[in-house]
Amino acid sequence: MRKQDIGDENKSKVSKAPNPKTDQPKEVHSEDDGHDHDQIGEEDSDWKSHWQLMLAIAILFVMLTLEFGFAYVPEFPINLIIFSIAYLLAGYNVLYMAWRKAIRFDFFNEFFLMSVATIGAFAIGSYSEGVAVMAFYSIGEWFQDAAVNRAKRSIKALLDIRPDEVTVIRNGKAGVVNPKEVKLEEIIRIKPGEKVALDGELISEKASFNTAALTGESKPDSKAKGDTVYAGMINLNTVAEIKVTSLFTDSKLSKILEMVQDATARKSQTQLFISRFAKIYTPIVFALAVAVCLIPYFFVENYSFNEWFYRALVFLVISCPCALVVSIPLGYFGGIGLASRNGILFKGSNFLDVMTAINAVVMDKTGTLTEGVFKVQEIVTKDIEEPYLVKLAAAIESQSTHPIGIAIVQHAGTEKGKELSISEVEEISGHGLKGKIDGKEVLAGNTKLMKKFKIEYPPEIDSIVYTIVVVAVDKKYKGHITIADKIKEDAAQAIKELHALNIKTVMLSGDKQAVVDEVAKKLGIDNAYGDLLPEDKVKKVQDLKNEGKHIAFVGDGVNDAPVVALADAGIAMGGLGSDATIETADIVIQNDQPSKIVTAIKIGKLTKQIVWQNIILAMTVKLIVLGLGAGGIATLWEAVIADVGVALLAILNAVRIQRIKL
Repeated sequence: MRKQDIGDENKSKVSKAPNPKTDQPKEVHSEDDGHDHDQIGEEDSDWKSHWQLMLAIAILFVMLTLEFGFAYVPEFPINLIIFSIAYLLAGYNVLYMAWRKAIRFDFFNEFFLMSVATIGAFAIGSYSEGVAVMAFYSIGEWFQDAAVNRAKRSIKALLDIRPDEVTVIRNGKAGVVNPKEVKLEEIIRIKPGEKVALDGELISEKASFNTAALTGESKPDSKAKGDTVYAGMINLNTVAEIKVTSLFTDSKLSKILEMVQDATARKSQTQLFISRFAKIYTPIVFALAVAVCLIPYFFVENYSFNEWFYRALVFLVISCPCALVVSIPLGYFGGIGLASRNGILFKGSNFLDVMTAINAVVMDKTGTLTEGVFKVQEIVTKDIEEPYLVKLAAAIESQSTHPIGIAIVQHAGTEKGKELSISEVEEISGHGLKGKIDGKEVLAGNTKLMKKFKIEYPPEIDSIVYTIVVVAVDKKYKGHITIADKIKEDAAQAIKELHALNIKTVMLSGDKQAVVDEVAKKLGIDNAYGDLLPEDKVKKVQDLKNEGKHIAFVGDGVNDAPVVALADAGIAMGGLGSDATIETADIVIQNDQPSKIVTAIKIGKLTKQIVWQNIILAMTVKLIVLGLGAGGIATLWEAVIADVGVALLAILNAVRIQRIKL
């Protein structure tokens, strides 16, 4: 029996505030609820574990060979006993599930449906057909379970690449231990070709790592002393030593793995619809089968109960909704797995559907379309020494994690002003920072901050295109620092591909309008708005929604949380380095590439296309055979072959998504 879903193996530790867009209820099933194909089997799906089914098929084959090859049929009750043994071997699991559901007054499910159809076949003497229906149905179940299991396991294996052992340095000696036993601040050693087991800080001078398993990016990532290294990376060229900063269960890889596992539990609207449809569809089919059997009594001359009862059984067999309830979630599992291999993490299959409807992509500038790696270009001072201005700016910006502040701190280098006394630092959203340094009031931020505190500054500053940080001390302008960012290599290509998909592009930024306009012009973005506070971004997105746009917002997933919540899909760039990003966003692009936005949309559309191909295939075949069965043309043999055949075709169609290269 199928017993445990992979999502239950490690319950996700990631949590976030309730969001009606993302926090859809997850369907929790007991072993008796609905169809069990969403349960992972702990048993092996090999031939040996299904010996009963194989024996039943062998018995059926021998009996059919005797009947049609040698014109020999054992007399009653010998033939009944032999076929009954084969029937029980092939269908004891199905009969057991039907009984479990029946005692709970759940009669409208495929287990009860198949049990009624096959027992009915025995009742009218169609022993071989009754066994064949149960055997082929069980084979279909076996193959379907194997396909679902393989899809889920491939998702898990895709990211569950943490090694089972790691070399740790203790008391000057190297020893091999389980990564779970390593404590914070301990030093681990990674040889060339080995996988990093734990997140940490590189203490070797330099090393190069393959990050493909985490980001989908095959290009080696060179790290220098002090850089962060993540579990799952593969050391390429030299022995590296790393100081552990996260426990095994708290690593980014563990969190990402839990998120992908949890994604399979959040149903798409199509899956939810099919589940509801099956609950209505099955009782209707039962009623129609009864009608096929009994109503002709009043209209057909020479009415034969056995003949019309047989037609009703055919009707029941072909009506089984297996192909739908199995192949659809399998298609979504494949989509999530394909996205993961491309460095994109979907928090649920529902967001695969959401991405197919996106017709406007709204993007933050810094860190999304630009590198977010700022460098100081120019320093202008007034009545103050340049080194001291840099010290003041670096001291207050050291209290912020904004990329602009980091650039100033890095530029200051050893002159970071550590000897200065810093207090009462306050971040003024969309403006900058305010604080006390050695008793002086220091402001560092954009010109809006100066205007807010009524501080005069040279008017030519407003005409500077690049990002600037203006510094004021005790209400007086003391200088400004010009900082420049770099546009990402694939940003222009990403915008071009979005336009090719007829998707509108919009850029929102708190940066100066002149800077925003310059970036938008280079990239060909449709609309760009600068000088925006967080609440202004919300208003712009709401305006687009009022126009009927389906919006994906791409940003850092933290500072833009209100916009992420308002958008149909919130996409975070560079989620590998941020816990908050993983918690906030609906979709995480791990390698910072804007082109992955297009990839996410394509994967969503591809998944939806395959899912609807399966729905149309299954419903078309079933309607045809239902009609043939009611008309007495199709037999039980044809019904079960059609049912199992369409299920297997749908599964093969769903599985192929995992092999597609984008």
